[in-house]
Amino acid sequence: MRRLTILGLCVGAGLLFAGCPKGNEHYKAAEKAENLQDYDTALQYYQKAVAADPQNAGYRIKLDQIRFEAGEYHIKKGQALREKGDLQGAAAEFQRAETLDPSSSIATQEFRYTLDQINAAARKQDEEAAGPSAAAGADSELASGPPELKPLSNSPISLKMVNDVKLIYDTIGKQAGINVIYDPDFPARRIPVELNNVTLQQALDIVAMQSKTFWKPVTENIIFIAQDTTQKHKDYDEQEVETFYLSNTVQSQDLTEIANGLRQVLNLTKVQQLNSQNAIIVRDTPDKLAIARRLLKDIDKAKPEVVVQVEVLSASTSRLRDLGILPGQSASITFTPPGSTSTTGTTTTGTSTTTTATGIPLKGFHFGATDYSVTLPGATANFLLTDSTTSIIQNPEIRSIDGQPAKLNIGSRVPIATGSFQAGVGVGTTSVNPLVNTQFTYIDVGVNVNITPRVHPNHEVSMKVQVEVSQVISTATIGGIQQPVIGQNKIEHDIRLREGEVSILAGLFQKTDSKTVNGWPGLAQIPILKYLTADNNVNHQESEILMVLIPRIVRLPDWTRGDLRPISSGVEQNITVRKQSDIRTPDVTPQPSGAVQTPSAPAQEPAALPMSGPAVATTSAPQPQTGMNVQGARLHFDPATIALVPGQTATLGVAVDNVTDLYSIPMMLQYDPAVISIEEVQHGTFLSGGNQEIAIVQGGDKSKGQVMIAATRQPNTPGVSGSGTILGVVIKAIGPGSSKLSIVQVNAKDSQKNPLPLLTNEATVQVNKQ
Repeated sequence: MRRLTILGLCVGAGLLFAGCPKGNEHYKAAEKAENLQDYDTALQYYQKAVAADPQNAGYRIKLDQIRFEAGEYHIKKGQALREKGDLQGAAAEFQRAETLDPSSSIATQEFRYTLDQINAAARKQDEEAAGPSAAAGADSELASGPPELKPLSNSPISLKMVNDVKLIYDTIGKQAGINVIYDPDFPARRIPVELNNVTLQQALDIVAMQSKTFWKPVTENIIFIAQDTTQKHKDYDEQEVETFYLSNTVQSQDLTEIANGLRQVLNLTKVQQLNSQNAIIVRDTPDKLAIARRLLKDIDKAKPEVVVQVEVLSASTSRLRDLGILPGQSASITFTPPGSTSTTGTTTTGTSTTTTATGIPLKGFHFGATDYSVTLPGATANFLLTDSTTSIIQNPEIRSIDGQPAKLNIGSRVPIATGSFQAGVGVGTTSVNPLVNTQFTYIDVGVNVNITPRVHPNHEVSMKVQVEVSQVISTATIGGIQQPVIGQNKIEHDIRLREGEVSILAGLFQKTDSKTVNGWPGLAQIPILKYLTADNNVNHQESEILMVLIPRIVRLPDWTRGDLRPISSGVEQNITVRKQSDIRTPDVTPQPSGAVQTPSAPAQEPAALPMSGPAVATTSAPQPQTGMNVQGARLHFDPATIALVPGQTATLGVAVDNVTDLYSIPMMLQYDPAVISIEEVQHGTFLSGGNQEIAIVQGGDKSKGQVMIAATRQPNTPGVSGSGTILGVVIKAIGPGSSKLSIVQVNAKDSQKNPLPLLTNEATVQVNKQ
């Protein structure tokens, strides 16, 4: 018996294990690994589950989902490694993502892009190892633009002469070590030129302006001169082709507006718009392309976005009381004289009695109780009380891009008959259905929201709003077709709100009271008897709707100071750009002691072009180097010791002694935040010279007792030498104790951006108890 029991248990256990599929165990293990974000392990278990149960659709769906998640996980990991500079590790992650999810095109793109970076880095290392000559020979790429001028000498040029334009250009070229060639149609023209301490670029531009000519680099040390006419520009101006890929345009109309704007602003004629690639191809001069590049950088910004929280509250209350006894209001009497027969029949509509007169006998006529019947009225007792409350609350959130409409429909679509239809017609027993010629359309019933926002930089949102709350309240038969009767509450308006401001769009309140009395006249008005002789019906209905909008900005216009900064674009007939360094006065480079720079004498022209005066071509005399600080220059506080009580404020001066050509001075102050606090930084008189504003920038973390202060003179102004007060620091006593106010970092510079060494000291602030 015992053996049979053990055998039965073994058989049952085997059947139990046989009934549990192996795929279920793998599926549970995969879910556990997925919850731990171990997507590779989860993918392996899902694959095993599908292999164990190939017909299970749920296993296959989860397998496809985990392929995507595992691929995305490795893509993000590879992107993080690439940002850190680990290109090899990033390529391995992208390759792993491509293996796990072969359908992921982004994994393939990222892998190829990373391989290109690896190959470019390796090529650069090979070129550096082989030397510049090998690198130049191996570089077979197309040139990205026209050549740039690289003169042998960047010394400032000073020139005063009256002579032919060619001779002036040649003189400037020889001083800078460049060659000058001319257009065959270039005419002779005498002009006066006086240049004083200018760069090569400035000298060439000034001569070109005076002589109505233009110049362009042919190579790095050769320039070409021609007349400044429209035809010559067409013949000799270099042109470039560039493709601009835009990343923030949503519709093709946006791309069209940008292309038309470039045509109008820069007079571009060769502009091709590619809607399929979201790109614009432009072919024109390098200067126009530079301006177009800047404009597209300023324009191609992510549009602002706003989340509008919509709250719709609809509450309705209905109370019905039907109380009383409704007595009959009519009675009937029917006579059945002798000789009449009554026939009672039953039909589909009820029971009917037919009386047929067979005649009244004249002999022996008599009239008794059986010859008539009386029908007395009945009564209906009503005891009904109905109290219903309906509350509808909708709280959706709509996210929309600036200027783009957003729609939200919550509810049902109700069919409405439209078009032509006719009532049923027919002959005899044949009729035509009235719905033969009827068409139907569907309208949205419920909560319908249509919002077009416009985000402003000052954290305000303008919105064109259309909100509708509707419901089917009843039905009506029109032309033989039952149509729904729809009640609606709708509002349309334009509003401007601050971020987070609550706007109540509509608060609609409707109240309906009705009372009906049905009974015997007179008796229905008696206070107590009216409930026995009349039916009293009281109906009370209330409905209220409240609609609220709350905008919340999730992305503001991404405008920077660089986007708002204008750029020089030349003249109307010749659009050009200039670098900031091209319009500044050149720095004077000191010459070694005893060295005298003498420019080479210009070649004399034939007798046909005699000079009317002496030609002088000299470089600027060497100037003493700035930035040489006097021994003992130091930065200190004035006074060095001060005593305060909690809550009291005082001003410490930050002064400098024996400094030369001080232009800017960034510094970091360190103190005990539990004892004192720096409340304000005031202007001093040293850097401003008493009549000029200086720029002061303040930052840092006051909770840690660190304040960064930077004081700088106005651009294109020389530095200041001597001694004086740079800043005034307003400190406030916080708590009892003693704190050192130290200058832990200082990076003073002169007008030539050279560092100035300064000795620093510290101040002591004692805060006493009150």
